[in-house]
Amino acid sequence: MTTDTHPIVLDDDLWERVVEISGGIASACYQCGACTAACPWGQVLGEPLSVRKMVRRAQLGLEDGATDIWLCTSCNQCLSLCPRGVDIPALFRSLRNEAWRKNLVPVGLSSVLWDLEWGGNPWGQPPSERAAWARDLDLPDYTPEHELLLYIGCSSAHDPRLQRVARAVVAVLRAADVSFGVIEDEPCCGEAALGLGNEQYLAEIVERNERQLAEAGVTDLVAISPHCFDMFASHHSAEAVGTGFRVRHYTQLLAELIENGRLALGQSPAAVTYQDPCFLGRGHGVYAAPRQVLTAIGGLELREMAENREQGLCCGGGGGRMWMETPVEQRFAVTRAADAQATGAGVLATACPACLSCLEDGLKVVGATDIRVMDIAEIVEAALAPAAQSDHEHAQMLAAEAASA
Repeated sequence: MTTDTHPIVLDDDLWERVVEISGGIASACYQCGACTAACPWGQVLGEPLSVRKMVRRAQLGLEDGATDIWLCTSCNQCLSLCPRGVDIPALFRSLRNEAWRKNLVPVGLSSVLWDLEWGGNPWGQPPSERAAWARDLDLPDYTPEHELLLYIGCSSAHDPRLQRVARAVVAVLRAADVSFGVIEDEPCCGEAALGLGNEQYLAEIVERNERQLAEAGVTDLVAISPHCFDMFASHHSAEAVGTGFRVRHYTQLLAELIENGRLALGQSPAAVTYQDPCFLGRGHGVYAAPRQVLTAIGGLELREMAENREQGLCCGGGGGRMWMETPVEQRFAVTRAADAQATGAGVLATACPACLSCLEDGLKVVGATDIRVMDIAEIVEAALAPAAQSDHEHAQMLAAEAASA
């Protein structure tokens, strides 16, 4: 009997770079395996993605699983269950950063960052078109006299479907008489660089953004996308931008407006289920505000999916996965579409551009015709009609908005 005994060569230089980039977060892992059990890839792959194995190899300075490091969607499901609080998504980003350094990046990802560098957005759209979605809205340029800066984000600025969400947010804020402005040459938040793990380029973007926001005198920023919200809340320095810099997701603002009596909503009878965006929920613990907004609409019935809040299934669009091809049978959104259908709701609501895009795709794959995906802002806009309008007319508005989506 012979035994194949190939030596395992540890790369001390790699380990030191991973420690430097990640802050040594992998050191706390004691290999319990909770991350592997929690990872949503286990639901769509033939076998679970061994997150524990990749963490262990990173601890030892071993380069392997080069393909697997690009699977992470940064959904934080593993982090929410880790008994040691190991930030595994951040570790994956540090491994991706090492891949950038060695030019071992999947085909096509470099062009995403070049689009961001030359066009100011990862969608490859000309910067001259950034504000085209709002040509007829007469939006004011932000000044410190405004209550807040409305940050639109690349997705809502350039994607035709998501532009409707931005317009809905504007309509709702105006209905609540909120004084807000926008930045005409709005910078990209840098989420694509973060998700893809290019730490050096991300640092450049963040520095530019902090300088621009400080020069504009921004003290209160409200973002449409949870990804942008996370970037400004977690990856930009409040001290660099200015004292008292506040960051909120728009659903948090709407919940405050409703609670303070500034936003009154009418009747819109409908059965709605809600998809928790990972970057809003598990990322920042924002579960109540979106539900408070929905349930403030008269006649709206909120039906929760079996897995929700902390246990909600990722749509699959985070961690740079929007820029990578995923086989249909491995798309989380297909599973999530079936979960939504099981509730019997007619509307699948979310509050994230990535979720909206992925879930619309998922419903098409499963052939669902009895349920539509809508952003919460669109649902709220449909409930802004005068109080004298009949419940039936409100229901018609909601149905028409869903059909146009």
